[in-house]
Amino acid sequence: MADLTLRDVRKSYGAVEVIRGIDLDVKDREFVVFVGPSGCGKSTLLRMIAGLEPITGGELSIDGLRANEVDPSERGLAMVFQSYALYPHMTVADNMGFALKIAGVPIAERDAKVREAAEILQLTPYLDRRPKALSGGQRQRVAIGRAIVRKPKVFLFDEPLSNLDAALRVNMRLELMRLHEQLAATMIYVTHDQTEAMTMADKIVVLNGGVIEQVGSPLDLYERPANTFVAGFIGSPKMNLFDVPVTAAGADGIGVTLPGGAGLALPAPSHSLNAGDTAILGIRPEHLRLAEAGPFEGVVEIAERLGSLTILHVSVAPGVTLVVQADGSDRTQPKSRVRLTVDPGACHLFRTDGTAVARA
Repeated sequence: MADLTLRDVRKSYGAVEVIRGIDLDVKDREFVVFVGPSGCGKSTLLRMIAGLEPITGGELSIDGLRANEVDPSERGLAMVFQSYALYPHMTVADNMGFALKIAGVPIAERDAKVREAAEILQLTPYLDRRPKALSGGQRQRVAIGRAIVRKPKVFLFDEPLSNLDAALRVNMRLELMRLHEQLAATMIYVTHDQTEAMTMADKIVVLNGGVIEQVGSPLDLYERPANTFVAGFIGSPKMNLFDVPVTAAGADGIGVTLPGGAGLALPAPSHSLNAGDTAILGIRPEHLRLAEAGPFEGVVEIAERLGSLTILHVSVAPGVTLVVQADGSDRTQPKSRVRLTVDPGACHLFRTDGTAVARA
């Protein structure tokens, strides 16, 4: 396996710059996930690492050696695409071993590597089948097996589960996590699904508009988002974000006025904002609770019953609707007037430019 380093990596198509100076370190055996909305550059960045897209500027290093001009076949990487890209006329065994055949690997060695990969992926009973006789999940495992037999330095995955149904995606996530552990492999995985990122990654790279917004562990990003973009992207349901006036800033923290007029004292360094400023308050839906008394009062507009939990949409002021995650047994009905409370220590505060205020 290998370390991988990007320094000021850029990609332009004519006058349009789509990757705008990426600095990133991927350590040996890490499972790193690139996540972000459509068009943020995550797949382009992965293809640049693979060598399928030329790098316009900056440097890519694999195990300390510059790889910008190295042919994709010589980088020691293996890529698994969104489409399975299997040869329909070949058996599973032939599909998995095709790259080795092209490379001139002897038949006995090739067969041994295919059978080893098939055992890891529980594909041994299907080696003589053709792709049309396999389920979607089995076809994806064949595509992964085709990468495993090459014993690459780094595995690259470009949204490999997006063609699968919801239940199968969950199963395949678990299989990929087990595979990462079993192979002690370095893996880079691209997805637009923040749930995949949170459940699979050692390290998440949040991309937006061709730049990195934040890098960290799943809990780092959840508990200490660097800005409102990361705060709103990581977490489901997404974080409630709304403007509040700052009424006080002192040694005890920062005071704000909530929609509806109630005050709330937040534990944040007093030097970060001043009285009279406007800030953005962030509260995750799971941190809001129904209570007999609380700083928020509003009317339930919608109640989503999801079985294990209930999602309430509560209008607390004109233009401000809070999403509240309640227990699945909650029976609050639409049109009900409710009060909400929150632990100030669970709140997030951001400046109007979107950057996070350090938490005390």
